[in-house]
Amino acid sequence: MKCRKKLGFTLLETLIAVVILAGGLYAIGIAWSGALARLNKIKINYEMSRLLEEKMGEIEFEYRNQSIQQIPEELTGDFGSDMPNYSWRLTSKKMEFPDLSNFFRGQEGEIDQITLMVAQQIQRILNQSVKEVTVTVISRQSPNLTQSVTTLFVEPNLGPGNNNPSRSR
Repeated sequence: MKCRKKLGFTLLETLIAVVILAGGLYAIGIAWSGALARLNKIKINYEMSRLLEEKMGEIEFEYRNQSIQQIPEELTGDFGSDMPNYSWRLTSKKMEFPDLSNFFRGQEGEIDQITLMVAQQIQRILNQSVKEVTVTVISRQSPNLTQSVTTLFVEPNLGPGNNNPSRSR
């Protein structure tokens, strides 16, 4: 009998090569899809950060020469047709400072009337002159994805004998 030379691959060798190739393509596809999802999330977070910075700048500019009493407790809006997938919310509240008289008490717990009166006056002025403002940007693309920033607006001209507070920056 004549010995034949082997020309080509057997069916089994071909199937093994196809399975290995398919496994490699599947792994590459998973890696790419994960990378694309992360890139999309990075893009959304970047847009939200940019919009948050822009909105906070607008709010600071809008209320810069006004009393903190003019800042609404709640306000909502969107970014127009340019950014339809995002909205924003402003919330504000007066700061409540703790009782400062305990800070001035001596070791035996005593405090003189003048120090007590000064501590109460400082607390009253601080409570009237500071407002906490939080701006939140909400993504409509990714549920539960929000970014917030909080700042304090201070009424610097409020104090004894100053009945007409105004903000100046």
